Amino acid sequence: MKFNRIMIAAPKSGSGKTTITCAFLQALKNKGQKVVSYKCGPDYIDPMFHEKVIGIPSKNLDTFFTGEEKTRELFLKNRTEADFAVLEGVMGLFDGLGGIREEGSSYHLAKVTKTPIILVVDVKGMGRSVLPLIAGFLAYDKEHLIRGVILNRMSKAYYEIVKPLIEDELKVSVLGYFPNQKKLQIESRYLGLVMPYELKDIKEQLQIISDEFAKTVSVEAIRQLAESAEGLEDNFKKEKCSNFEGQVYKEDKPVIAVAKDEAFCFYYEDNLLMLQESGAEIRYFSPLHDNKLPDDCNGLFIGGGYPELYLKELSSNNRMRESVKQAYDDGMPIVAECGGFMYLHSAIIDKEGVSHAMAGVIPATCSNKGKLVRFGYIEIKEKRSSFLPEGEGIKGHEFHYYDSTYNGENCLAIKPVTHREYSCVIEGENHWLGFPHLYYPSNPAFAKRFVKKAEEYRERIK
Repeated sequence: MKFNRIMIAAPKSGSGKTTITCAFLQALKNKGQKVVSYKCGPDYIDPMFHEKVIGIPSKNLDTFFTGEEKTRELFLKNRTEADFAVLEGVMGLFDGLGGIREEGSSYHLAKVTKTPIILVVDVKGMGRSVLPLIAGFLAYDKEHLIRGVILNRMSKAYYEIVKPLIEDELKVSVLGYFPNQKKLQIESRYLGLVMPYELKDIKEQLQIISDEFAKTVSVEAIRQLAESAEGLEDNFKKEKCSNFEGQVYKEDKPVIAVAKDEAFCFYYEDNLLMLQESGAEIRYFSPLHDNKLPDDCNGLFIGGGYPELYLKELSSNNRMRESVKQAYDDGMPIVAECGGFMYLHSAIIDKEGVSHAMAGVIPATCSNKGKLVRFGYIEIKEKRSSFLPEGEGIKGHEFHYYDSTYNGENCLAIKPVTHREYSCVIEGENHWLGFPHLYYPSNPAFAKRFVKKAEEYRERIK
């Protein structure tokens, strides 16, 4: 398959690649281009910006989660030659597992998908020193994927001086510059950027930024680089694709209720898609605004998010808390991750030390530890097979400042670089509750067994 694609990456975090990516995506959309985006790594919020603010399809890709071949399958799935794909990198271009391995890095993803790279360099406070910085990245790029550079936070006058120096000495295209912008300030929170709906007039602000971007960066030159991407073999037919084999088509599908609102919004698109392709119907509900679970649901999925910002509202919704607790007591299959795991506790204690009653499924409490408790990739294996085949694992990621007085001990988490192990997850025949965020395509059996358990529950209660 031959379709246009480009990756926006940077030497380090904080270089402005998210702003540049969003501005470019909006510029493409303004021109009527059919554009899709991907985020490298286990990031929920950047894809949310792409979807909610710009209004384009977006999902995650991660070579640690799914390896090279499966990552290409997910990349090409549902794509056509009319699509223009923009991949947003993560951290520094070469920063992968443990900060030292290629696996999981933006560069590895670009190499696997044969995607040309544009390097966004924050040059504030730099002069000619930007040349050896770029030269080092070009020298380390063994696949010669870095095809262009954008200089961020630079004045027009200085850009006109530096651009010819870079192009003459380093033989790489300088595609433009982006002046220091104060019109769009995307604030950060400890789990990343704030939510799109928390930013006032975000769509209007982004349009302004996109207009500015189109004035100082050659959108046409980027398009030409994207058009130079070589074709990828599209030989991953659905019936042969290992990620989605065994797709189920039924009229009477088990319903999995998925919590989705301001408090719970961290979901991988491919996880939800995999549940559907395993035979489930997805039905959304809000623990904040609804007073009970959907009447005909047969399974419950509560993802991560920021429940700690809505503790009073969640606690005061007594009927929803009781509905969730009753579902657990009735044996309904439940999967809860991170923020969803916290919600199922007896209580969450806020920063002021005030306890807020939650769903009461787990007889324990959660509280903020004032520091990052766990962070990074893991592989999880069950101590007793239930949601996974015997001896198999599933990959995931942790990033949380809250901790529980009981994190569970039915599974074993293994760090991929250090091989450190620790117990986690409260698991039974019909529930999987824990801090780790799972990525279902890393082991499709998890989604299939979750849906199967929902189907069996539906039959039991008939």
